Amino acid sequence: MTTLETLQDLLIAEHGLTREQLTPDAELSALGIDSLGFVDLLFQIEDRFAIQIPGDNPSNLVRISDVVTYIDSLRARAAPSESPSAGT
Repeated sequence: MTTLETLQDLLIAEHGLTREQLTPDAELSALGIDSLGFVDLLFQIEDRFAIQIPGDNPSNLVRISDVVTYIDSLRARAAPSESPSAGT
């Protein structure tokens, strides 16, 4: 399942939205997600994706695609580096 699909599932379950509404270009505010809803969404993202969101809430997440890109960047930073073991 892609990050977009997982985010869509989360928003469908928590906000009663439809998959058709949750296109990558859809703006969070147009979907009825206000500032309080956004903070709640960040907590849900942390839980669902098993990532840690830094202390300062990002203010540049306007569209669904922005959130997907943000999640993917946090997941990439959290992934263990794949360096070869010494001496093998």
